[in-house]
Amino acid sequence: MPDDLRVETFSLGPLENNTYLVWDPASREAVLVDPTMDSERLAPRIRELGLRLTAVLNTHGHFDHLAGNAFFASEFGCPVLIHEDEQPILREMPFYASLFGFTVAPSPEPGRLLRHGDLVPVGASSLRVLHTPGHSPGGACFVGNGFVLSGDTLFAQSVGRTDLPGGSHDTLVESIRRELFQLPDKTEVLPGHGPSTLIGFEKRHNPFAGGAP
Repeated sequence: MPDDLRVETFSLGPLENNTYLVWDPASREAVLVDPTMDSERLAPRIRELGLRLTAVLNTHGHFDHLAGNAFFASEFGCPVLIHEDEQPILREMPFYASLFGFTVAPSPEPGRLLRHGDLVPVGASSLRVLHTPGHSPGGACFVGNGFVLSGDTLFAQSVGRTDLPGGSHDTLVESIRRELFQLPDKTEVLPGHGPSTLIGFEKRHNPFAGGAP
């Protein structure tokens, strides 16, 4: 993990989502990325570390990545941040969850709509927003020093599914090659599901998106 930001990974919920707690050790400011089902259990950990949660970040609007939005926004009084193209999906999140047999609380409206290249402050550091559509229209990744939170864009030797509304395999592969594969090879990929990997490894070995643009 990088020296300027700390990252903790939690695999939670029936779909084994990764929720990430990212914080600045100096200021104790923190953001929570993709709070999934059963993520409420992280509230004591946030308090144990003495952190001030300043935002909930969503890589995209699918229900398993933001089922905890309402809880954390209320519990810690912080805004939800999501890419501007993902707002319609976020609003329909409870309906889509019901199609898969889940009941989740509606998300609050975003306090800030993100765009490509935006910076999200975390204490003295920040996360840079990359718009990476393909899994969903407003899918985004968040880049820190030495790592990228890739949501359902890029996995270890796999990529996000593209058979959901707004998905496109060609667009997803283009996003990965244009944005993620331009990051340094040693960049750690922290995905929405499954184990971490490295950009350089995925460029060489990912069977769905491997290879230079």
